[in-house]
Amino acid sequence: MTVGPQARSWLLVAPAVIVLAWGGNHFLPLMQYYRQVEGFSQVQVDILLGAYVFGIIPGFALSGAWSDRYGRRPVLLVGLGLGVLGSVVLASSSASFVGLGAGRFICGLSVAAGMVVGTSWIKELSIAEGRSSAGARRAAGMLTIGFGGGAGIGGALAQWGPWPAVVPYLVQIVACVVAAVVLLRAAETRPFTPGVTRLYGDLRLPRSARPTFLRVILPLAPWVFAAPALSFAVGPSLVSGRLPGFTVGFATLVVVITLGAGWVTQFFSGHLATFLRGRMGVVGGSLIALGAVLLMPAAALQQVWIVLVAAPVFGAGYGLAMVAGLAAAQALATPRDLAGITAVYYSLTYLGFLLPAALAALTVFAPMWVLLGGTAAACALCTALAAHGLRRTVTVG
Repeated sequence: MTVGPQARSWLLVAPAVIVLAWGGNHFLPLMQYYRQVEGFSQVQVDILLGAYVFGIIPGFALSGAWSDRYGRRPVLLVGLGLGVLGSVVLASSSASFVGLGAGRFICGLSVAAGMVVGTSWIKELSIAEGRSSAGARRAAGMLTIGFGGGAGIGGALAQWGPWPAVVPYLVQIVACVVAAVVLLRAAETRPFTPGVTRLYGDLRLPRSARPTFLRVILPLAPWVFAAPALSFAVGPSLVSGRLPGFTVGFATLVVVITLGAGWVTQFFSGHLATFLRGRMGVVGGSLIALGAVLLMPAAALQQVWIVLVAAPVFGAGYGLAMVAGLAAAQALATPRDLAGITAVYYSLTYLGFLLPAALAALTVFAPMWVLLGGTAAACALCTALAAHGLRRTVTVG
């Protein structure tokens, strides 16, 4: 590993991870804008929310393998270029469902590079610094800053700035350029390796890791991003009729509270891991189920304050589940398998972004409060399965 002598070189990678995560979430507070101003239905905006899953999963598969061959820096720079392209397409397609879907797809590819290559690079630089245990916490924290900060900045610009469907994306484009300049100074941890020829995909689990991954990590993984999706995609839509003229601002507030709570939880995750004795994921899953229960009266009564109360619960659940799952997955990997197992884990987490579209489509069969009750029950069942798997793993170990 050819790491330079400078300490804390991971901070030079962090801006790229932040702005790429930003590019995944600057669309979120604009969902209500596209619904109310551009005339899209709730199902359509929820489909657009989940559209970048179809870019992010192949991006996960390819970016890790390509960075193993060509190095972390070149692939992350390509990710930043895709982030710029995605924002350009979104900014120029506010009235086009197809155009917005294409922009979200491209943003998914860029976010994948940030999440797989960026977080693996931060992990490797943390190991080189002698802080291997901090790698997952640092990576998850930078992602959450990007997810929350991007949505907060984008939402504020959309609510109070000019050209609400354009300016939020332009600001992210400028941030991508700045991050690319900073990234050029980061110490490379994976120089060009011509012996790596498997470039068609990197979604794989080491055979030795599969039992623990399937029992402990898999049941909770989709709920990691289902939590914030429920909070800031479903929650604001339940009470939009009570907030004329302030729907984008309220959606932004919910996003910032949710991801702010997630960031605080991740920041203190080292202490929480000790306090919870290895059960962060189980506690996180329980909080996500509780958040879904809290949204049930909001769906039935359209009470704005309930959505605000549920937001930090979802955020804390997301934060705990993300750090616990990422740390557990990376602990199962050898240096050779790190990018691949990280890609598998993130691919599973992002399936949660499809949940709001599924719930919106199912409202023709049942009211939303009933669907949220079923969602809470499903999350609680998955949490119980993960807890059982954790106990079994500890007993066997």
